[in-house]
This record gives sequence, structure tokens and C-alpha cells, in this order.
Amino acid sequence: MSDVIEGPTGLEHVRALLATGGQPPIGRTLDFALVEVDEGRAVFEGVPGEHAYNPMGQIHGGYAATLLDSACGIATFSKLAPGQSFTTLELKVAYHRAMSADTGPVRAEGIVTVFGRRIAYAEAKLTDASGRLLASATSTLMVLSQ
Repeated sequence: MSDVIEGPTGLEHVRALLATGGQPPIGRTLDFALVEVDEGRAVFEGVPGEHAYNPMGQIHGGYAATLLDSACGIATFSKLAPGQSFTTLELKVAYHRAMSADTGPVRAEGIVTVFGRRIAYAEAKLTDASGRLLASATSTLMVLSQ
């Protein structure tokens, strides 16, 4: 009897989603999408707009946090074996510049820095089209097995 779980790896799953243009509802709601994925790396792009404004007329910090969390999460997902999943245990975000509808396209790039049997660590940076740092994050994620 084999303990090998059949099915796609995390990277295969995400690449298939990317190839078919699949997008979860959060991406449609906040206008961002996965644009690149490799093992241990994921890139999302979005366009912040008035749909994400806070009462002060700036993009809500949750918009940046969501892109950063997505980049860290999918970078981690891309390293999973068949039958594994993950959950975020902690996300720490630092905000460097405010965003508005005039900011234009943004890019969140996440990489896995450590991938262990039970815990993974990832980091991500959110930049504008000129490469200016808007926000950054570190994440601790738990690797789960079936």
C-alpha cells in the first residue's frame, strides 16, 4: 500500500488556474489577478480605484494587505505536494506610501523564504509602475497534510 497521494502539485494546480484565466471572487471584487507563478514565487497585479477607498479618500490598507497576503499564499501554495494545503498563521504589513485611484497599476511579488514540513515563511513587496515601494509584508503559514 502506498502513502503517495494522487493529484496535482500546488504549482500544477495554480498554473492550470492561470492558463484558463480562472480567478477567485476576491480578485474580481478588488480588481487584481495572478499574472505569474513559479515554484516559490507568485506575482499579482491590480489597479487600485475608488472601489477600494476608505473614508479619507485613499485606498484602504486592506487592499494592499490582500494583494500581499495573496502573493505570499500562492507562492507557498506553489511549493505544496499533492494532498497538502496551507493556512496563513500571521501576516505583518508595513505601509510605505498611500495609494489612490491615480496610483495606477500595482504589482505584488511574493517569495517563499523558508519551506519546512509544517511551517513556511514568505515575504512580499507591493510596488507601483515606477517600482516605488508601496507596502511590504512577511507571512508565516502552516503547511497541512491530508
